Amino acid sequence: MHQKLYERVVDLDPQETAEWVEALEGVLDEAGPDRAAYLVERLTERARAAGAELPIHLNTPYVNTIRPEDEVPYPGDRAMERRIKSLVRWNAMAMVVRQNKYDAGIGGHISTYASLATLLEVGFNHFFHASYGDQPGDLIYFQGHASPGIYARAFLEGRLTEEHLKNFRHELRDHPGLPSYPHPWLMPDFWSFPTVSMGLGPINAIYQARFMRYLENRGLVPRTPRHIWAFLGDGEMDEPESMGSITLASREKLDNLVFVINCNLQRLDGPVRGNGKVIQELEAAFRGAGWNVLKVIWGGDWDALLARDTTGLLQRRMGELVDGEFQTYVTKDGAYVRKNLFGKYPELLDLVSHLSDDDLLHLRRGGHDPRKVYNAYKAAMETQGQPTLILAHTIKGYGLGEAGEGRNITHQQKKLNEQEIAHFRSRFEIPIPDEAARNAAFYRPPTDSPEIAYLHERRRLLGGYLPSRSAPAGKLESPPLEYLKESLEGSSGREVSSTMAFVRVLTMLMKHPQLGKRVVPIIPDEARTFGMESLFRQFGIYASQGQLYKPHDAEMFLYYKESMDGQILEEGITEAGSMASFTAAGTAYVNYGVEMIPFFIYYSMFGFQRVGDLVWAFGDARGKGFLCGGTAGRTTLSGEGLQHQDGHSLVLASTIPNCAAYDPAYSYEIAIIVQDGIRRMYQVGESRFYYITLYNENYPMPPMPAGLDPADVLAGIYRISAAADGKAKAQLFGSGPILNEALRAQRILAEKYEVPSDVWSVTSYNELRRNALSVERWNRLHPDQPEKKPHIVAVLEGAQGPIVAATDYMKVVADQVAPWLAGRMETLGTDGFGRSDNREHLRKHFEVNAESIAAAALSRLARDGQFDAAQAQSALAALGVDSEGIDPARA
Repeated sequence: MHQKLYERVVDLDPQETAEWVEALEGVLDEAGPDRAAYLVERLTERARAAGAELPIHLNTPYVNTIRPEDEVPYPGDRAMERRIKSLVRWNAMAMVVRQNKYDAGIGGHISTYASLATLLEVGFNHFFHASYGDQPGDLIYFQGHASPGIYARAFLEGRLTEEHLKNFRHELRDHPGLPSYPHPWLMPDFWSFPTVSMGLGPINAIYQARFMRYLENRGLVPRTPRHIWAFLGDGEMDEPESMGSITLASREKLDNLVFVINCNLQRLDGPVRGNGKVIQELEAAFRGAGWNVLKVIWGGDWDALLARDTTGLLQRRMGELVDGEFQTYVTKDGAYVRKNLFGKYPELLDLVSHLSDDDLLHLRRGGHDPRKVYNAYKAAMETQGQPTLILAHTIKGYGLGEAGEGRNITHQQKKLNEQEIAHFRSRFEIPIPDEAARNAAFYRPPTDSPEIAYLHERRRLLGGYLPSRSAPAGKLESPPLEYLKESLEGSSGREVSSTMAFVRVLTMLMKHPQLGKRVVPIIPDEARTFGMESLFRQFGIYASQGQLYKPHDAEMFLYYKESMDGQILEEGITEAGSMASFTAAGTAYVNYGVEMIPFFIYYSMFGFQRVGDLVWAFGDARGKGFLCGGTAGRTTLSGEGLQHQDGHSLVLASTIPNCAAYDPAYSYEIAIIVQDGIRRMYQVGESRFYYITLYNENYPMPPMPAGLDPADVLAGIYRISAAADGKAKAQLFGSGPILNEALRAQRILAEKYEVPSDVWSVTSYNELRRNALSVERWNRLHPDQPEKKPHIVAVLEGAQGPIVAATDYMKVVADQVAPWLAGRMETLGTDGFGRSDNREHLRKHFEVNAESIAAAALSRLARDGQFDAAQAQSALAALGVDSEGIDPARA
């Protein structure tokens, strides 16, 4: 029989048990807990070696990890800090309540910050460094729903005005407004991390901590005591991204990382683990993953009770209770707590007999006790070789009383009636008149008040104010386009893929004397797929502990090389983790004052659709860098089939306002896009990033055409091949490798049907559409001015005939420019699920091969009366186009 936690079992030899326990107590008394732990560990090893099946316990009892006798005194002025915290609480509450009073339904959240206030204030007053000398300070991922509390503190500091608070969730009014949640795009001098899309904060914090070590180990930033703090919700931990990378943090020994999980035991609609214990569940998961776990469950009021609990019965009762019961106790009176929490065992009733019902009701949870929180934070700062998780037991809606404290509705609580506001004012001693309280007026003490002086002094000692974001002026200069001359000259007849053409551009950039060390290649375990193994030996794969083994291919020229100063981040099979690294690198210019140029190369099919939320957050964070979708397109990846063939990542890229998406065919196009992207992002300082498709089909890369203006490539379209006689009857658009199909279709039309056509390389339908929309809007708003022309219209002036646009992506990609082409365009694309076959059959199936392009041009010319209809129908059959075939979009 194996004893389980809190389960009573029969002791078959009590005397022997007592002797063992007595011996252990003797060791504890004489040699201390470390020696006792060592002996128990040796005994455990011996028992297992002898075949004993010992249970593995990843949980500790449901009490605080740090014992009261091991705590240090609180260093701050507790009364003053409580006063400041109360003022922040009031203004945070007033911000939301006032706004909903005058603008019903505008929303906002009161309860998250109410539970989090102590956890944050202890940090703001004693731990969160804004700087370390001349180096940047700590990075903090705040719980998104707690933003009113962060704004309220900045208001007390004088960094936000009353007008800001009055315009919470009113960003489009006459006065300065505040966004609902942390958004660097909207407040670029305040917020650093967009965190309200839950689950993104945890994974980004982990990879941010790892990237800090990457920069330090490569000598790009000095090593400092900086820490990454992530304040998370217990319900948030159900998001896969929240837990998916926790082993990376322990594997990399990220002792610069602290997770603080605000365990208020409630999700958005009710208990997190009503029938279980989320704190115990998270402790087991993180301890098992190698984290240092600290539990802050009970406030100091409980210390005396636990000290008197010589039988362990109170501790046992704490372990028996499920989270749904803890939630209920918050909403009941002290008599209910006495009867139901303590009343199960008569001994416990005796234990609390000296306490009144009111005393029992106000026994605090650990997350609301500054001393308990301070000691946990201090222990986290002193931990070496491990990341730290702090599990803080709190009450959601703390301080709201019957308006929402610990109740299922508390997350949606946005309004308080006059009685509830009066209760809040009294509880936190806010010195404002009744009328002002009823109107949820804001309150800030005079500038020379003790509270404001204390607040400023604490932040002065910690290096400044947080959150705060300051982007230094750009220092990097893009190399001239001539530096990439090799790519501009083409492949001299050799057949290479656009992926390999890109790798060559990347290699040249990494060898650049100034830029090279700033380039960060990021790969989710597909370097060999993308032909990047040549970079291993030249630049090394980053490994925080170096290479502890001799690779089996060590004797080969392109061996697998890992090193502490390696430049390549090969992340393993994790697009989400790779995207988090991309985010850390792409925002390093603001978080570390070091401009880094990340290139995240991945299977395009597993890019945007898998990590779209992270990509959106990257845009919000004003990240910079290049997303590179390898093995792009729906017909270029032979044999792989439905799951691996990408026909829609360009559609998804188009949804992000500051993402410039390109679909290049040739090496010189890639070089032009990358070179100008570096110029715009890092030299000019634009808040934008790039998505570039890369294909695995090999074909000769032509040199850049004489006279080509790179600006046309960047604008999105240029004529690459004019009709032989210069009098085209049709216009053919191609992108990526389908451009070669358009060129072949041009020859078919000319040689078989005497139809001359022009071929255009369309490098970006997305950019053409954005330009057209911008021009269209200008024209609409300036009816008294001469009308401007979108680039797509201007460039096609004089180009006669119908347009056939063929793409290896969904038709909607090309259709983005259709509104400005006056009904001229026929689109061919790869709508539908993919198939396993080779390129020839895939392109025929999706009707994007040269024959289908030529057939579409003839059909459209026939409809326009420019070609004989019967001859066009015969041409379809001759070209192998099945007029009665199944629509691939529905197949």
